[in-house]
Amino acid sequence: MFGTLASGDIETARLRRNLGVTRNLGFSCGGFEDLGMRLEDDNMKPREEDDGEHVAEETASFEIQQQMQKLVVGYALTSKKKKSFLQPKLELMARRKGICFVAIDLNRPLSEQGPFDVVLHKLLGKEWQEVIEDYQQTHPEVTVLDPPSSIQRIYNRQSMLQGMADLKLSDCSGSMFVPKQMVVLKDSASSADKVVEAGLKFPLVAKPLWIDGTAKSHQLFLAYDRRSLAELDPPLVLQEFVNHGGVMFKVFVVGDIIKVVRRFSLPNISNCDKAKVEGAFKFPRVSSSAASADNADLDPSVAELPPKSFLEALVKELRTLLGLRLFNIDMIREHGSKNVFYVIDVNYFPGKFCCYGKMPDYEQVFVDFFQNLAQARHKKRHCK
Repeated sequence: MFGTLASGDIETARLRRNLGVTRNLGFSCGGFEDLGMRLEDDNMKPREEDDGEHVAEETASFEIQQQMQKLVVGYALTSKKKKSFLQPKLELMARRKGICFVAIDLNRPLSEQGPFDVVLHKLLGKEWQEVIEDYQQTHPEVTVLDPPSSIQRIYNRQSMLQGMADLKLSDCSGSMFVPKQMVVLKDSASSADKVVEAGLKFPLVAKPLWIDGTAKSHQLFLAYDRRSLAELDPPLVLQEFVNHGGVMFKVFVVGDIIKVVRRFSLPNISNCDKAKVEGAFKFPRVSSSAASADNADLDPSVAELPPKSFLEALVKELRTLLGLRLFNIDMIREHGSKNVFYVIDVNYFPGKFCCYGKMPDYEQVFVDFFQNLAQARHKKRHCK
């Protein structure tokens, strides 16, 4: 379908010439444009050209199209995700590099569409998961971003951080932990004793157990005492709050590429504050670009980004553990420490509240990422 002209189209092109009609054969998603149709003067005589030259010209045209059309990316995204991610600048930059984005028709079988080199998706539901899994089985040559089973893992905040505390990082410029946490499936009020048994200390961050794409699944609360647990709606995850100087690091991962931004977060909570405050309080939204702390005048010990070598070692391990190439992690530095970090949340193919569109130079990052995929596919084909 892409990068190939059928024999019928060749005959059509010849017929147009014989009828005195010429047309540039465009390939819009590979960087070519359809330049339209021009009707030659009826009194003009057809040019006498050798058939061999016609074929040579058409063959050269095919070769140029194939060189330009390096990668076809089929995408299945919600309308909001498409709007935030597939912005005009990204599409233009990608098209110039021979990267074409093609919308997947959800009303047609996926196997009948394409051919695709990459399938990029972020849709929820068991039915779509089965579609993608079946497609992976029948089209192993296509890169799926990312496997549904890996995505499902981080849609559950109980399993999201599992295994991270056991990662063995080769880099010694920092250490990584996850906060103590426990799951409450029902009756939050009676969970107070279990919180104590689990060794968790107040205040606790309360998060919905499931991430389902709704705003509610991203609503966080800070519970200061045992009685405040009764105000929370299960199922949820209770996570120990770690003082971190009011700054959070959002680490965006796109394949091998890592970008970090600072965001304002909750301020430190002193023992005096704990004694004075009661109840559960809703978090302010800290993931938006309005909460950016990149240009703020902050204490250097708080604002300093995690060491590059540490992040590279951590992300390498996380890609393997999570089985994902497109994700971001929310990370904090323990207040008063040099480089003791906690991973507190993971997002797949970040969306509405922490989207890639808020990442610096995201367009170039994704063009580079897709170009790397194209080069890897090219090498793989030539090694067979």
